[in-house]
Parts: sequence; C-alpha cells; structure tokens
Amino acid sequence: MKTSILYITLAAMMVACGTPDKKAELEKLRSQKAELDTKIASLEEELAKSDTTKEKMADVVAMPLQARPFKTYIEVQGRIDADENVSLSSEMPGTITRINVKVGDEVRKGQVLAETDARATQQQISDLQTSLDLATQVYQKQKNLWDQKIGTEIQFLQSKNTKESLENKIATMQEQVRMSKIISPIDGTVDAVNIKIGQAIAPGIAAINVINFANLKVKADVSESYASRIKAGDEAMILFPDVHDSITTKVNYASRAINNLTRTFGVELLLDKSRQYHPNMVAKVKINDYNSPTPMVVVPVKFIQKGTNENYVFIAENGKAVRRVVKISHEYNGNAEISEGLKEGDLLITEGYDLINEGDKLNVKK
Repeated sequence: MKTSILYITLAAMMVACGTPDKKAELEKLRSQKAELDTKIASLEEELAKSDTTKEKMADVVAMPLQARPFKTYIEVQGRIDADENVSLSSEMPGTITRINVKVGDEVRKGQVLAETDARATQQQISDLQTSLDLATQVYQKQKNLWDQKIGTEIQFLQSKNTKESLENKIATMQEQVRMSKIISPIDGTVDAVNIKIGQAIAPGIAAINVINFANLKVKADVSESYASRIKAGDEAMILFPDVHDSITTKVNYASRAINNLTRTFGVELLLDKSRQYHPNMVAKVKINDYNSPTPMVVVPVKFIQKGTNENYVFIAENGKAVRRVVKISHEYNGNAEISEGLKEGDLLITEGYDLINEGDKLNVKK
C-alpha cells in the first residue's frame, strides 16, 4: 500500500512540474524506487524477526517404527579342526627303507604308508618256520601213536608243546614285522611326509600326517556365563575372514563341563563337506542366544537418549515433539528391542532430536 501511494505521488509531481526532460526525470524516479524497495524489504525482515506472535517450527526428520523379530548373538573366536587328524610314527626303531606315498595322496584305512628295515626279523621267522614244520610232523606222528594207545602221554604232550611254542614265536615275530610298517588307521589325505629313505626313526617321532577332510568342524570356547543359554541345535553363523566366506549352521555339541582354568565350555559346529576348508583356519562364530517371542519394535541405539533414571526418545505426534520413556529389553549390533513406550507406526525423530524440547512444533520430513 505504501509503495502504491509513493508511485502516485511521484507521478503527480511529474505532471505538476512539467519538466521538459521527461526521460531524465523517469530515470531519477526509478533509482529512488529501487532504494525505497530495498529499505522496505529490510524493515519487513527486521519486523518479522522481532514479531513474537508468530510461533517457530523446528525442522526434523522422522521415520515410522516397525515391529520385527529380534535376535541376539554371542560372538566368539573359533578354529577349524579335523575330526580325524592323525600323526603317525613307527612302532619300532629302525631305518626307513620304503616310502609308499607322497603329500596329497588319498589313502585308505589299513594301507601301508612306509616301512622300516625288518630283514633280521623276517630271517628269524624263516628259521622258526623250518623248525615249526619239523615240530608239526613230529606232533602228528605222536598224535597218531597216542590215538592207537602206543607210546607215552608225556611224549605226545612234549611234541604238542614244542609245536605251539614255535607257532607263538612266529606270531610274535610277524607282529614285529607289522610294527615296522607305518599303516594308516583312517581314510584320508596325506598332509605331510616328514621322513626320508635311510633315515633312522624311533617310536614317537612324527613321520606322516593323515587328515580326513570330509569330517571338519569348528571348535570354540564360550564363557561359562552363557552356559544356560547355549545348547545343541541352536542357530549359528560361521564367518571365515581369511577366505571371505560364511555359512549358517547349528550347534552340533555344547559341553556341560566348565574348564577350571579358563572358565569356559566348548562348542562344536559341523562344516559342509562340499566346501574347501583347512584345519586350524580361524573362524568367527556367532551363536543365536535370544529370539523375541513376538515381533517387537526395534530402535537404533543412537537415537535413544539417557536421562537421570530413564531412557527416552522423541517422536512426532500431531505436529509436536513428544518425549517417550522407553524400556530396553535387549540390545545387539547397534539396535535395541523396546518392550515398553513405543508402538508400531510411531514417528521416531532421527534428525534434530537433540535440538528440540517436548511440546515444540515440528516441520517433519519423512
């Protein structure tokens, strides 16, 4: 209105003066108009800032809450172990005369992997066998005579004893020959050969390692505080950081005995036979120890503020900020399960929540 009156006044002045240079006068008036417009805008802005009758609105961002199943996991470090992982050595001292396998070979249970020098024992067996053949013939003749009631019983018993004694000696020697061989007790793969031809070896010295890669499992130790929460059949995840792989499985076994030194108990999880894993590989084990009985409202922990004796969040309701006290039942991985204080569909303020007070009017962006 003020601007309109000013324009009329200026126009009237131009008519009244009757200035012949109308163009110059027009330029002058336009310049004055621009200056007046700038001053008017500045005054209006200052008046708007000082106007206490107009309510301020806080700009915030909010998201609707949803109810969903909530799970928590216990995280421990584990390692891959072979159920059948044996380190073999000779049962008798001797010199290696033959090695029948190399690293990577597949072997069967009972297969001879290496041998030590057993020539002396085999020669003794040969000599005893000759004596046994004679003792057997003598025994048969004495038995035939004794069956006909000819001769004495002591002669028959002596021949029988000689024969059986030689048989026992040969059996002992044959066992020694067997002990001179390194034999695989399982089906598996040769993982290491630590001996060479001509090398002296003694019992207890690791010669050949055999691993059955078909029966690998992950072992982990869990704190005793979780003993009542973990059992066989629980859902679990295994992550292998070195090979960037993970699988979902179940706890195969949870020990009931607590280690006196570490105050932990062992758990075992079986691995998929079709995948390629390596014994002693590091694994990260996540065992599910809690499942919500029904879908629950879940809120990121970073949006929950701490009061003196309570936790609370701000929600947007009817265009205003409302402070809601919440009860947290479980927390995991940056999220909290809310058992009281919120319901599905509430608008949780996620940006600007730390700059508002209860009752503030809001300009909500979703």
